Amino acid sequence: MSSPDLIDADRQAVIDVINTPILSMGKYTPAFEKTFCDLTGAKHATAVNSGTAGLHLCVRAAGIGAGDLVITTPFSFVASSNVMLFENAIPIFVDIDPRTGNIDPKLVADAAQNIKKYFPRAGAQHDSKLKAILPVDVFGQPADMDAINAVAKEHGIKVIEDSCEALGATYKGRPAGVLGDFGVFAFYPNKQITTGEGGVIITNDDKAADFMRALRNQGRAPGDTWLQHTHLGYNYRIDEMSAAMGAAQMQRLDELLSKREQVAAWYESRLSEIPGVEVPFVESFTTRMSWFVYVIRFDKKLNRDEVAKKLEARGIPVRPYFLPIHLQPYMAERFGWREGDFPVTEDLGRRGLAIPFSGVMSEQQVDTVCEEIRAVLSEA
Repeated sequence: MSSPDLIDADRQAVIDVINTPILSMGKYTPAFEKTFCDLTGAKHATAVNSGTAGLHLCVRAAGIGAGDLVITTPFSFVASSNVMLFENAIPIFVDIDPRTGNIDPKLVADAAQNIKKYFPRAGAQHDSKLKAILPVDVFGQPADMDAINAVAKEHGIKVIEDSCEALGATYKGRPAGVLGDFGVFAFYPNKQITTGEGGVIITNDDKAADFMRALRNQGRAPGDTWLQHTHLGYNYRIDEMSAAMGAAQMQRLDELLSKREQVAAWYESRLSEIPGVEVPFVESFTTRMSWFVYVIRFDKKLNRDEVAKKLEARGIPVRPYFLPIHLQPYMAERFGWREGDFPVTEDLGRRGLAIPFSGVMSEQQVDTVCEEIRAVLSEA
């Protein structure tokens, strides 16, 4: 499905760390963090061991706790909602834009104004308080953050931007991740850069940044000794090997994004000619798309799962993208959601298919994938 884009400089960065006695909390972590401040203009960057950890710390910093409500999207990887459940908060789902898959800002506004209408069938109480909005920059395209921030300002709530899929994207010329109160990036091996596992939080909030740095390091606040813990914290630290690789990869970010843009362009030119295939839509306010995965959609008359099976049989690895969060068994059991609650999310979940994608793919490989898709659809 994907492959990291690693060069000798990335490998050497890891070797350089291994040749020292400091494998955690050394000089490479702050160096890695600085690259994100330089990229986005954010005052603070805090490296952690995953995007999920980053989102969780943002939930804590935003003061979200038991029974609190957070407006978010059911069309995402489950971590964006799980981090609320970690604190016994309640995700309030609203449906999405059918073109981009991003959260619909009009529904966000309506939910903030009429929150009880959007309560799940179980879990929320009438005195539950709306605390935040958590939009997701789906597949590398920023959500409509100006509209979302306007809603947040009107209601006095925080915005946590999940940019785990959108490193390097820009919205109206502004970097993704710095468009809300908090932003989070992630670096799993299929992401735009990789550290193996890892994430970074960015914010301009001094107090929140100090709090999140303390929480990632077992709750040690500034001035605490190794065995003093001001807060209940976590072991969310990134290791030095990962930070060193990430810092090296960040030096090539524009190159890595450009290579992905080329692969996406090859796909678009070929797939646009195949009947029954819908290629990704890029909004006018997305001034740079940061291609994370390449997800196509099939005509409603086609059975996506049957097409996927035939492609797999032909040696083309594919994955459905996304399976709606509200229909995940533990979510449906806990909150009572069921099929039909979010029809646009469910429609895109039924028709979307991620095909092989990475910056190291060749044009010939793209041709092969597209030829096999054409062949399977011709049979269908």
